[in-house]
Amino acid sequence: MTALVERKANWEATRSNFQWVIPEHFNIAHAVCDRHAKDPDKIAMIHETESGKVETWTFRQIQQSANRLANALEGLGIQPGERVGIVLPQCPETGIAHMAIYKTGAVALPLANLFGPEALKYRLQDSGAKVVITDLENREKIHEIMDELEELEYLILLDDKVEKGELSWKRLLDSSSDEYVTRKTSSEDPCWVIYTSGTTGNPKGALHAHRALLGHLPGYELSHDFAPQPGDLAWTPADWAWIGGLANILLCSWFHGIPVLGFRFRRFDPEKALALIEKHRIRNTFLPPTALKFMRQLPQCSSRHETSLRSIMSAGEPLGAEMLKWGEECLDVRINEMYGQTEVNYFIGNSQTLTSAKPGSMGKPYPGHRAAVIDEDGNLLGPGEMGEIAFHTPGDPIVFLKYWNNEKGTHEKFSGDWIRSGDEGSLDEDGYFWFSGRTDDVITSSGYRIGPSEIENQLLKHPAVAQAAAVGYPDEMRGHLVKAFIRLNPDYEQSEKLKKEISSFVKTRLAAHEYPRIIEFLEEFPLTTTGKVMRRVLRDRD
Repeated sequence: MTALVERKANWEATRSNFQWVIPEHFNIAHAVCDRHAKDPDKIAMIHETESGKVETWTFRQIQQSANRLANALEGLGIQPGERVGIVLPQCPETGIAHMAIYKTGAVALPLANLFGPEALKYRLQDSGAKVVITDLENREKIHEIMDELEELEYLILLDDKVEKGELSWKRLLDSSSDEYVTRKTSSEDPCWVIYTSGTTGNPKGALHAHRALLGHLPGYELSHDFAPQPGDLAWTPADWAWIGGLANILLCSWFHGIPVLGFRFRRFDPEKALALIEKHRIRNTFLPPTALKFMRQLPQCSSRHETSLRSIMSAGEPLGAEMLKWGEECLDVRINEMYGQTEVNYFIGNSQTLTSAKPGSMGKPYPGHRAAVIDEDGNLLGPGEMGEIAFHTPGDPIVFLKYWNNEKGTHEKFSGDWIRSGDEGSLDEDGYFWFSGRTDDVITSSGYRIGPSEIENQLLKHPAVAQAAAVGYPDEMRGHLVKAFIRLNPDYEQSEKLKKEISSFVKTRLAAHEYPRIIEFLEEFPLTTTGKVMRRVLRDRD
């Protein structure tokens, strides 16, 4: 598939040469599945089950099953714009469900397997989903809350042994035609609603248009070093219910006809991840920082596993120089970091085939995107000035439509022609963006504004530290002190002596006001479903 971005001599030339071409009508299912299904042998997915069984699906097979499901959904009365929940792991049925929903003009509601009943209830109630597609493993969670879901009409189960009020996936598809004409949707028609991580307050449902997929492609192509390339095969451990798993890998890869590996991780296993990469000869991967940090702890991972990796994209938290160095030395790949949000994704990042990364930097806006740092009043700030990272909205297809059922939240997110990220950062003289922390994560101590990211990067350089998070601890004199939560590597034991050593280690590398004066050891960190550290939960421990 021809790439959207034409490679030029350098980043600036590549960026200045790019222009958006957004068609009036665009449907994701047609773009990522129907086009490729013309070739009956073109591979769409390799699925490995937990027992090790491997099955291969072509785009033609995905299309035919999606056509059957689209007919079934219309037979159930599902109309364009109505929401259909998907509570499934990385499996062919997840891809099929998405294709069917987009084909009918309905709106997909991806929901993480890790969600408990309360998390599912909030999202299903708020979205008003009429149908939920799930498996046996998630069935009981849905049953527990069904009486409170007034708008839910149908539960489709990936099993033949259905109970009263349930529909069998297989029977629905078997009784439906595999012929279906994909709806001619507008580029502005809604396609999915994905709820934000919700580290503070209730999660917000970010509603996107079909055009959003086009907005992802420049970042995808550059962060994967000018994908597509012959032999590419993509995979991520990220749940396909998260925009990072769904859009960043599954849909962008399929747009380019790149096959995707599906595998269900109940809990990330770095050894298994490397084994999958080796076994299936994965070439392109999105690995969140937490996953990379777990892989880094494996002894001699490069000598025990042969990889054919061509590109690694990472996003969610800054990696820092040490992790970038490790990736190049142990995985033989220069990791490209990317920055985005559920609302405005794949916006800023690196492509080290074009230009070297600045360790610790988020990178530059990808072609077609424009970013800035603004103050509280929405004024643009200059290089070196700390403010809020913002995204320019006019003409950019990646920008979300609105928050579902949340007019106030939508209004607060937009500031004129800009979308506020809620992230503190700065811009340097070369156009690179630097992340400091969430605006509510920034620590103010003795008049200094301190971003947790820089402290955490230094903590990770200490050999005892496996994982770290920095938060503000209330102090009468200074406003806040820096407090660090640390998970130790296996060879180290908790002690006051080690706390002092780590504290001094950071103090000598940063500034006197930036080192952690308080350290608490943890066995496990509270994480969002997308793998981000929940600093709010850590702050609330005190």
